[in-house]
Amino acid sequence: MQTDIDPRSLIGRKAFDRQGAKIGTVDEVYLDDATGVPEWAAVRTGLFTRDAFVPLEPSEFVDGALLIPFDRTLIKDAPDFGVGRHLSPEQELQLYRHYGLDSSPSSETGPDRGFGRLAGQEE
Repeated sequence: MQTDIDPRSLIGRKAFDRQGAKIGTVDEVYLDDATGVPEWAAVRTGLFTRDAFVPLEPSEFVDGALLIPFDRTLIKDAPDFGVGRHLSPEQELQLYRHYGLDSSPSSETGPDRGFGRLAGQEE
């Protein structure tokens, strides 16, 4: 994903799966603690449903919408950690595994590295 986008500008944007089906609306954006780069988004999947975590890389921000290159079913089946809290390294690794993504960049820094800081929150 473009790293020069203000993560706050993603909040409230529509999110679509690889087929172009609407998944929901971006509720929160989580930043990598070490780099400050937006890494995960929590997408509200419906009025009475939960938020699903989606990776911002390899997703794209196009024409004001977040395009997520995964199927809707995979996204809705993502582990549910609740929103508004810091993602632990273990939770982030679960998400990487769920989406079949390489998690080696984050594991290089060791197990004590913090992950998933919410955009807009100071440490």
